[in-house]
Amino acid sequence: MEFTHTCKGTCSRSVSFSIDENHTVTGISFYGGCSGNTQGVAKLCEGAKAEDLIERLKGIRCGFKPTSCPDQLATALEQALSQLN
Repeated sequence: MEFTHTCKGTCSRSVSFSIDENHTVTGISFYGGCSGNTQGVAKLCEGAKAEDLIERLKGIRCGFKPTSCPDQLATALEQALSQLN
């Protein structure tokens, strides 16, 4: 199933991804933000379980901001899992 999340408090505007029935995350794409960083996060997260990514990424901050692109991905994954269940 495909999901798109509107990011809040980050330079990236949104993040999209797919989750299969085993909660494996694929096709992660950030729109906006620091291109190199968001591409790196997307590649490193590709093929991982949503629950593992949430645990790893939740709470990461960007400078003095209360969130970050990885944190917004974790938030998006939490929302997606709640819709799947």
